[in-house]
Amino acid sequence: MNIHPLSDVQSLNIGKDTRIWQFVVVMERARIGENCNICSHCLIENKVNIGNNVTIKSGVQIWDGIALEDDVFIGPNVTFTNDKIPRSKRFLAEYPETIIKKGASLGANATILPGVVVGEYAMIGAGSVVTQNIPAKEVWVGNPAKFLREVDD
Repeated sequence: MNIHPLSDVQSLNIGKDTRIWQFVVVMERARIGENCNICSHCLIENKVNIGNNVTIKSGVQIWDGIALEDDVFIGPNVTFTNDKIPRSKRFLAEYPETIIKKGASLGANATILPGVVVGEYAMIGAGSVVTQNIPAKEVWVGNPAKFLREVDD
């Protein structure tokens, strides 16, 4: 485990060979697997599970209720949401479960709405807004994201 001294990592649940760069905040109950790379300026809340071999590029916030399975790629400034009807000073007792399945890739600036499941090895294009579940091994793009083609590699 390699944690940059300018990060604030409160969790002890971080796997071997995971690298956490500067200006990252990881809250106490977050779980992060082995061999992950979490780039600068990221936030990871408490009720978060991150698998092994996950890459999270700069500027990403992983909110309560979000799970990233093994081998997931999260591009820079991907935006996750965890409340369908957000209001100031109103906190949910339970958050919708958002799951990014094994091997999926989310392009830069994609937005993922709460409660969505992105299937295994699916790809979400940069800037896309994902409003529904995405099947395995498909490429989706646009706002709202629409099926483009099957993944060919």
